[in-house]
Amino acid sequence: MRYNIFFLFCFVVQFSIAQPDSLYIQKKRIVEKPTPKWVNTNKGTLDLNEVAFVNWSSGGSNSISAIVTGKSTLEYSYEDFVWTSALNASYGINQQESEVLKKTNDLLELSSSVGYKRSETSKWYYTARLTFSTQFANGYSYPDTSNPISRFMAPGYLYFGGGMEYGKDIKKLSVYLSPLTFKSTYVLDEDLANAGSFGVNPAVYDDDGNIIKPGEKIRQELGILITNYYEVNVAKNVLLKSTTNLYTDYINSFGNIDVNWELLIDFKVNNFINASFGSLLKYDNDVKTLVVIDEDADEYGEAGAKVQWKQLLGIGFVVDF
Repeated sequence: MRYNIFFLFCFVVQFSIAQPDSLYIQKKRIVEKPTPKWVNTNKGTLDLNEVAFVNWSSGGSNSISAIVTGKSTLEYSYEDFVWTSALNASYGINQQESEVLKKTNDLLELSSSVGYKRSETSKWYYTARLTFSTQFANGYSYPDTSNPISRFMAPGYLYFGGGMEYGKDIKKLSVYLSPLTFKSTYVLDEDLANAGSFGVNPAVYDDDGNIIKPGEKIRQELGILITNYYEVNVAKNVLLKSTTNLYTDYINSFGNIDVNWELLIDFKVNNFINASFGSLLKYDNDVKTLVVIDEDADEYGEAGAKVQWKQLLGIGFVVDF
């Protein structure tokens, strides 16, 4: 009897070991579902430059300049959907001895971009993008400070369109193509609008110089926009950023390309101090230059558009918050 019990025990043990794994109770794998994610970053910079002379035999004038820059970015991501909005503001001044205070930099810009890709592995996004830019204060052709050549919302630029955007790492490299982009140019100053500044239709005058039809304050265009953004660390603590915008209007002047290329190189000293080099090159066929016809009569004539270029170099204090 006891032999039978022993053989029965051995049979049960062998049978249980030989069973497939599917008969065992397995724990279910917990897969974390993606959740909406908000990321907010803020950065403020103050760049200073000062020159002082005391009994300097070679001559020179004391000067001081400052540029204040602020940038706030809000990013939202969920699965294959991304939304990025940014606010950029910058203002700079320069004061030289015995001269008037001059503006060296002035920008107020708001941008928002919404993108969606069909799969996780895809590098192409369906993107809609809006950008608005203007300035804070009046601009002058120094030393003349009585006749502003630009004001707040004169000009103001609004771009809105949709297209495709490619980016393996979209925060560091992206190429955006929009075959339909609306561009609005705002000149909300009456004098500048009557003069036809920044491409708006000027006022119509009679023979006595009276305004028959005031200048238009809004110019609207429909065209194609190509944008490229590239960011790379060229060396330790040296970051290069390049942004290029190319735009041409279908209706009014197709083939005349508006160019906006901004290059920025940041040299990071530590978390609070950095040096920066900036270059901004622009060409807008609607922004004409003025030439002197009769200096005594203060008479000017309109010439063709020219390449505009601005360069900045500074050392400043940085605060991230």
